[in-house]
Amino acid sequence: MEKVAEILTEASAEVVEPRFRALAAGEVMEKSPGDLVTVADREAEVIITRRLRELLPVPVVGEEAVAADPSLARALHTEPACWLVDPVDGTANFVAGRPDFAVMVSLIRDGEAVAAWIWQPMTRTAYAAELGAGAWRDGQRLTHAPAADSPEKWRGSMKPWFLTKDVFPGLRDRVHAFGQVTGGRRAAGVEYPQVADGDLDFLVYWRTLPWDHAPGSLLVRETGGVSARLDGTPYRADPPGGEDGLLVAGDPETWERTRAILLGLPD
Repeated sequence: MEKVAEILTEASAEVVEPRFRALAAGEVMEKSPGDLVTVADREAEVIITRRLRELLPVPVVGEEAVAADPSLARALHTEPACWLVDPVDGTANFVAGRPDFAVMVSLIRDGEAVAAWIWQPMTRTAYAAELGAGAWRDGQRLTHAPAADSPEKWRGSMKPWFLTKDVFPGLRDRVHAFGQVTGGRRAAGVEYPQVADGDLDFLVYWRTLPWDHAPGSLLVRETGGVSARLDGTPYRADPPGGEDGLLVAGDPETWERTRAILLGLPD
């Protein structure tokens, strides 16, 4: 666990942090319209990939490698174990000079995250989780207190720009049942730790790329929370494809009640 954390912090220090608010012309590109990538993303992934393979020689599914060759993501289903890498989560924030970004890795076995690491360079905060063993922030075990008893006091995050018109009819009215719902921090590596730390009660996603969600989902689950599809199916690190929503909450009761409110079901 400690060795992977070192790999992330060292790669970040070498090629990511020196370019924060210092990207040169030509160092920011688009993979697709609105989907940014920088030289820091690509160089960090190369370093992390090489060092992870030295640590455990299994396939590495990296976000930027998959952008170049989508077939690489099949390893999440076909290989008994693989590494999953997001070299700069929150690239748009990184490009804009906002500090909400992270470097993330998870170890996947048979489609399930069994270990996860999140490094937030600008706050120098490290999160880690191991399946069945717990979760930690800067080496201190994380525990999570139950949410307030009333949804009117709950705080959540939702990504409305990925929701289609036929998803959650009446959603805009239902979110008023909660105390506060924002559009989030545009970085899963920042948002999931907010749930693990108790700063947020729930998250709602529609687009669920595996490198974005596998690390944080394990982190939240290991603090007693839930990360599951809207039908109750536990989250798994599936290759990019069909999107059917993801609801994350700090404890099972909050998950159930949030789902009922969002879907317009009896509470």
